[in-house]
Amino acid sequence: MKDWEKGIIRKVATEEQLKERIKELGAQITKDYENDDAEFIVVGILKGSILFMADLIREIKRPLKIDFMEISSYGDEFESTRDIKIIKDLDYSVRGKNVLIVEDIIDSGLTLKKVLQLIGKRGPKNVILCTLLNKQVDRVVDIDVQYSGFEIPNEFVLGYGLDFKQEYRNIPYIGIMDLELYEKED
Repeated sequence: MKDWEKGIIRKVATEEQLKERIKELGAQITKDYENDDAEFIVVGILKGSILFMADLIREIKRPLKIDFMEISSYGDEFESTRDIKIIKDLDYSVRGKNVLIVEDIIDSGLTLKKVLQLIGKRGPKNVILCTLLNKQVDRVVDIDVQYSGFEIPNEFVLGYGLDFKQEYRNIPYIGIMDLELYEKED
């Protein structure tokens, strides 16, 4: 059987740290929008945000709806191709609503910029951004992140929804991948 943690050299965030930080983020979002009567829709960016979004919405104590977008910019590589494709668009209208975009990781910001522009053109009341991982060292464009789980180093991370070649998503923590291990195997 294949080692499900192969190549992970250290943890960036443990299961316990993830749970605690997500609880804090949910409480802050709840507080910030407790007096706002506009409909609240949480939009997960597939596939990486699914675990984070599932845990986050359980911590947001207000009525909400969920929707998803699937964007591709990586393929099977370690670095973004910068070729951004919308694979799945929203099912619901966001006009007049508070839209919370939930992302797993922001690095260059190019993918998110396109998503924010697209949603912004659809007439929402607010577009709010929440990311689990914020890798500012790779930022190419300016992105206003209202809620951020963890600042991380400029290393390839996976686990808790983040993948490499569609694997590692089910690891319950965020780990750093030893890229040299995979470069040696190629």
